[in-house]
Amino acid sequence: MSILVAIAALGGLTLLLAVLLIIANRKLYVYEDPRIDTVEDMLPHANCGACGYPGCRPFAEALVQQKALPGKCTVSSDEGRQSIAEFLGVDLGAEEKKVARLACAGGTNVAINRAQYVGIQSCQAAALISGGGKGCFWGCLGHGDCEVVCDFDAITMNKHGLPVVDVEKCTACGDCVEACPKDLFSLQPISHRLWVACKNLEQGEAILEDCQVACTACGKCAMDAPSALITMKNNLPVINYAENHKTQVPIQRCPTGAIVWLDDEGGSIRGKESKKIVRKGNRSMGSS
Repeated sequence: MSILVAIAALGGLTLLLAVLLIIANRKLYVYEDPRIDTVEDMLPHANCGACGYPGCRPFAEALVQQKALPGKCTVSSDEGRQSIAEFLGVDLGAEEKKVARLACAGGTNVAINRAQYVGIQSCQAAALISGGGKGCFWGCLGHGDCEVVCDFDAITMNKHGLPVVDVEKCTACGDCVEACPKDLFSLQPISHRLWVACKNLEQGEAILEDCQVACTACGKCAMDAPSALITMKNNLPVINYAENHKTQVPIQRCPTGAIVWLDDEGGSIRGKESKKIVRKGNRSMGSS
């Protein structure tokens, strides 16, 4: 008899819990628009964050809820963005592609190390030891942390130990920005062609002993630029991209080539008065 009572009690409890679960499921159920899955499948699955959302799934949710437009995905193709817009019946929208830009041109052929770093081949690790040993404290250390963290193979180290960004592959995910201990990377609209490729804060030509392409704060670029386009701040030119910056005039008299014009095919274009770089090998202390 006691066994039957126990079985009945257990059965009753099971039934009660099942009913409670059914009620809870109905009360707590959150409807999810099935279009979210479809839109997510139409996205490139890069999960790069360039759209401003932490991944493709949250971006798909924002698209369906009309909190964002397909054009914000700069990684997808034109056809892909158009397909999403047509599927959701919304405007395509537009977002200018951003890419990672490096504010340093101090490769081993123009910049010197004043101390030899021995240890883990990492910029983060080297920077902890007296700044990394490079003559220019603000310069790229060249150990390639940015290349390692880039999941899109958009960064490669050149023969002079400087990272080179492939603008076609770059998704503006920002991983290189976080990885660089010298804060040399920033995400810039691809239309920003006028670029200061230096972060040296010292004034005067003494810095050229450490890096031949460093900015000396001579101010010629600011003087030659259209009004309000370039101002000097902390011994560095600062470009106001809200002004018309589609001009190569400011680079022409730069004696070191610290301010350049970026061309996707031609690379960094230096001004006509910039000292030509002819050294192919590493620059050592005492060399000109």
